[in-house]
Amino acid sequence: MDLQNLAYTAIQIVHNFGAAAVVGSGVFALWSGPWQAAARKPLAWVMLAGWVAQAASGGAFGGVSWVYYGQFPDIHGVAIIALSIKVACAAAGILLAAAYINKGSNWSESAQQNTWRILAVLAIIALTAAAFLRWFS
Repeated sequence: MDLQNLAYTAIQIVHNFGAAAVVGSGVFALWSGPWQAAARKPLAWVMLAGWVAQAASGGAFGGVSWVYYGQFPDIHGVAIIALSIKVACAAAGILLAAAYINKGSNWSESAQQNTWRILAVLAIIALTAAAFLRWFS
């Protein structure tokens, strides 16, 4: 059994579930609307966990390359831009989801809806950037 491929596969599983969590929780929070306001804080925890999984697993991809090849993946051009976008989205998503968990229930309905819109857009942008990163690296 090839341990390197097994490691990449395990990391990819975590990465995929993280992507599902950030996109799914964001879309559901917007779809459910004000009538499901009580579900937003638990969804924010799902969102936060998804972003943390995305960041950790993204770093783990580089870590496996470092362990097996002694260097990070050789990416350039479009792939570097896509990776930078993914990292920025994850950082912003982590901060915004944490802020929502901490204080969001005190925000106006409009502010809460806008927060979820931003979180959903960040997730969609990150998922789109992932496709560019995958095929341009």
